[in-house]
Amino acid sequence: MKSFKVALLLTLFFMSTQVFSQDVVGTWKTLDEKTGKPASYIKVYKNKKGVVFGRIVKILDPQKRNNRCDKCDIKSNGFAKKGDKVEGMLILRGLTKDGDEYNGGQIFSPRTNKIYKCYIKLESRNKLKVRGYMGSRYMGGTRYWYRLN
Repeated sequence: MKSFKVALLLTLFFMSTQVFSQDVVGTWKTLDEKTGKPASYIKVYKNKKGVVFGRIVKILDPQKRNNRCDKCDIKSNGFAKKGDKVEGMLILRGLTKDGDEYNGGQIFSPRTNKIYKCYIKLESRNKLKVRGYMGSRYMGGTRYWYRLN
């Protein structure tokens, strides 16, 4: 009976750590700021050192799928150059884990050719808070991405 209780407690412990240790890695759906409709899929991944990056893997509007970055300037942004396809573009880089969030990185807006400081945090298993800002964290914009897988 004692070994059964120990096995049960161990099972519950490992199940609970899996629930609470959800990761930001995966494919996330973004929403259009104006319409609220799904806009793109972003693949968030880590390199060998655990640093987080994100890339646009699919633009959902077929008319925008072949859009190119007409304002991009690799010299000023370090992300993309003029004429690069937006689909496939790296937009998130350099985030490292700090407690329950990832920060210290940057997010890039191909629409404006602007780079913002960034942090991301899981609000729930399937909802990711993405905050871009200049200067103070309190002066910026927040978007929510929704997990696909």
